[in-house]
Amino acid sequence: MIVPMKHLTLLCVAADGTKAIESLRDLGCVHLDLSAAASQAFVAAKGELADAERAVRILAKAAREARQDVAGQSCFDAVRNADLATAVLKADAERAMFAEQADALRRTIRKYGPFGDFDPALASSLRAAGVPVKLAQGPGFPPECRAFFSDSLPDGWMEIPLPPERLSAMQAKLADLEAKEAGLTADLAAANKRVSAITDRYPGLKDRMAFAAAEYALSTQGAVSYIEGWVPVDAVPRLRAKAVTNAWGLLVRDAQADEMPPTLIRPPKLFRPVSALFKGLGISPGYTEADVSVPFMCYFSLFFAMLVGDGGYGAIILALSLWGWFKTKPKSGEGHRPALVRSWLTLLTVFSAATVAWGILSNTWFGANLPFAKDWATVRWLGDATYKNMMFLCFLIGVSHLVLARVWNGMCKINDTACLAEFGWAGVLVFMFFIVNWIVGIFTGIPTALYWVFGVSLALVFGFTVKPSELKTRGAELGMLPLNVMSALGDIISYVRLFAVGLASVKVAENFNGMAMGLDMPMWLKIVPMALILLVGHGLNFAMAGLSILVHAVRLNTLEFSNHKGVSWSGYAFSPFKRSGQ
Repeated sequence: MIVPMKHLTLLCVAADGTKAIESLRDLGCVHLDLSAAASQAFVAAKGELADAERAVRILAKAAREARQDVAGQSCFDAVRNADLATAVLKADAERAMFAEQADALRRTIRKYGPFGDFDPALASSLRAAGVPVKLAQGPGFPPECRAFFSDSLPDGWMEIPLPPERLSAMQAKLADLEAKEAGLTADLAAANKRVSAITDRYPGLKDRMAFAAAEYALSTQGAVSYIEGWVPVDAVPRLRAKAVTNAWGLLVRDAQADEMPPTLIRPPKLFRPVSALFKGLGISPGYTEADVSVPFMCYFSLFFAMLVGDGGYGAIILALSLWGWFKTKPKSGEGHRPALVRSWLTLLTVFSAATVAWGILSNTWFGANLPFAKDWATVRWLGDATYKNMMFLCFLIGVSHLVLARVWNGMCKINDTACLAEFGWAGVLVFMFFIVNWIVGIFTGIPTALYWVFGVSLALVFGFTVKPSELKTRGAELGMLPLNVMSALGDIISYVRLFAVGLASVKVAENFNGMAMGLDMPMWLKIVPMALILLVGHGLNFAMAGLSILVHAVRLNTLEFSNHKGVSWSGYAFSPFKRSGQ
């Protein structure tokens, strides 16, 4: 469900404004609009956090670049934890300066290297004594370089200024600069072992940013300060009790028509982990829309399994999920796993288990088949050589997904005649399901009764989508009805991507298996290349499967299904003002 929200206006004595902000943070149930914060304290905290994150990236990069043991001694060992990020940034700036100077010196050495190691001071002395010494570069590639002892140069030759110092001196300076740069890189790499001293400060810096933003949002009029936000309806009693204790004034009201409260989704406990997926995708339904967590998680699990299409890959993900459960198990006295970690582990366990189940049903394991399972009924049905069964299954999944959306809409509008239009759309989708199967040759014809269903459904859609009083404002929707009907046909067809992408994944795995096993070499000689082909091939296929999930499984839920359900994902998530980890 989407938790109802109340708009909050909190008033307090101006002198107690900061104390009120602290109390709200401790309460942790009020969403404040902190997006417009621009105070000096906020900017300072934001800059400090950005510097800390940059310092962490610098240390990680230095650890990759260094050619020595990163566990060695470092000049940063004596730096306090609070000053480590600043020291890292300073050292990196110094290292960048050395690198820039070294690059400039290399260009100079390349320019004067062909002239050899001579003393420019001696050349200047000869010029002062009247001997015309000139350095010149001639035509051709590479250009010829030489010194002339005359006033004029041959045709095509260009005079070059004398170098600032002799070549050997420049080379010595370059070696010194490179040594300094390498020394700082080694120090930074060794300091990477203390990176937690910087990352541990992230929560505190984020809290400082949020608190500074909240202070900025606190408005003052004379002796009174006030701040506005949103609070879940079930948290209002706690807020009122806090207001009595702190002598606050509260104005709690419903959202107005032109206001968009934040969306707090509270799915059934079994499906609560899907909120982590919404957060990871950065999507949230609008406050007035529906919570589609349950069908989203159910169908996403099915899409995940079919798009990966291989039980072996699912077994790998499942093993990694179980390893994650083991590694994140809190030690005695450490409390519980973080909620976000627990949610993601649950999701990966469910998705991978579904993929393993699909592998059992289709007998597909790393692009190969288990001999003893080839005659199973599900394997024979899904492995139909014409692929018609798989396409039928995809269309069936699609129509069930979309009809669910329309019937759900109809039940929500059951006290309004608009529910008839939604049920009409469900009938149109069923008819289109039969049309799609007839087009691809799965069905040989359309039952006569389906034409009557289609006719009645169209009448319901046309007659009850728009009320007579809305014809002036929404009448154009009726003109779009033919296009919407054709769009429904396309929506069902789009679910065939589950079959196409899953089949492509299986075929890629089969081809890499064939490449590896088909090497024309003695067995003792082809073990290594065969293992490399299998590792690279299946690794690439595994990565492409992950990409297909992000593209196709997400699309079918957030576009096709959501369009029929009326979910635009235009909301923003409820984010209470609280301490990190609270």
